[in-house]
Order: sequence, then C-alpha cells, then structure tokens
Amino acid sequence: ISIIINFLKSLFLPTSDIRFSKLINIIGYRFNNFEYLKQAFTHRSVSSAPRENYERLEFLGDAVIDIIISRELMRYYPDGDEGLLTKKRSALVQQSFLSKIGNKLDILDYLIIEPNVDLTNEKVINKQQANLVEALIGALYLDGGIKPAKNMIINTIWKHRDEAWKTINYKGQLIEYCHANGINNPKFHVVNVSGPDHQKTFEIHVSINGTEYPTGIGTDKKTAEQSAAQNALTSLIG
Repeated sequence: ISIIINFLKSLFLPTSDIRFSKLINIIGYRFNNFEYLKQAFTHRSVSSAPRENYERLEFLGDAVIDIIISRELMRYYPDGDEGLLTKKRSALVQQSFLSKIGNKLDILDYLIIEPNVDLTNEKVINKQQANLVEALIGALYLDGGIKPAKNMIINTIWKHRDEAWKTINYKGQLIEYCHANGINNPKFHVVNVSGPDHQKTFEIHVSINGTEYPTGIGTDKKTAEQSAAQNALTSLIG
C-alpha cells in the first residue's frame, strides 16, 4: 500500500523532485527552489556558465562544512587545542573521506554530465563524489539556511567521523613529533592480549624517554598501536 501511495504522490511532484526523490528522502529536506538542487548536480561539461553548474555551490559547501565541523569538534573536544582540532577536521573534510560519504549516498546516480567524461577512472570518481557532497551542502544552505545544511553534515560526515579518524597515521605523527623536538623515538610495548583467537584484544603502551602514556586498545596490533600513539600525542600536545 505504501508503495502505491508513494507512486501516486510522485505523479504530483515537480520533474526535478521526481529525479531526486530518493536523495530527498535520504537527506530529509525538500527544496523550495529546485534549481539549486539541479545546479548542485550539473557538471561543467553540461554548462560552463557559473550559475548553471555545481562549482560555485561546491565552493560554498566547502566553507559551510568547515564551520559546522569546527563547531562540533570544539564541543567534542572541549579542552582540545588548535593542533588537535585541525588534525581531526582535516581527516573529515579531505577529498577521500567526502568521496566515501558521496558513495554512501549513491550520489553519482544524480550527476548530470556529458557522456565523454570518463567516470570509469577511480580518481575522477572520487573527485566527483566529493565535489557533489560539497555542492549539495552549498545548495541546502542557499535554499534553507544553516539548519538543513547542518543536519546533512551531522547525519553524514559527523556520523561517520570514527571511520575518517581511523585513516590518521598517529604513529607516524608521534615519530615526527619526537624527531622535531629532539626526543627519543617512541617504544611500543604489548602489555596484554586477551580473548579467543578469532576475537583478540590487544593492549599497547607507548613509552618515550621512560615515560609511559595511556594504553591503546584494538582488535589487532596495528590498531592498538595507532590508539596508543594517539593517546601519547594527546598527552604531549593536548
């Protein structure tokens, strides 16, 4: 019955609404001006006019993401300094992560693009997916203000923050910090391994110049080392 009701509703929707109906349901926002939504998914190959492709909206969306993510990070890390906040934000706004968010939304399904643009190339795909996420957020901001843009950012980028932060090489950053400050290289010690073979938990300490830092925990040695290195960095630089 619900399928029939949704079909009947679609018959009375604007053409642009029908094209983007799945996406509209996912983000939970219906545009007042569908031209913003159409522009957010129109590639430069279709129109090079600045107001007819997504590039200006991408520019705006990038700025909106920065300010919303920055505010959420300040809440999440009330005592975090600029260095920590910057690293965390960088992981969330980098192209590779925004591309993953776009992939979760199947965002390329809505792209309006000329067939001569190669969408089989992984680099092109990643760039397009990230661009469209930013453009969509820019369109949300222009159409409805900060609230719908923030809602999308919270429900996508911020929701999956742990996935992005796992890509940060804390161990490498800790080693670089030690080199830059004339400190001996960190030493990683496995202090405990527990659980069955198929579900082990590793606990690792980092020691630097005889000082031990909070334990890092992970389901494998590499993850536990990254966790331990992150704890050490937090203790060292805030």
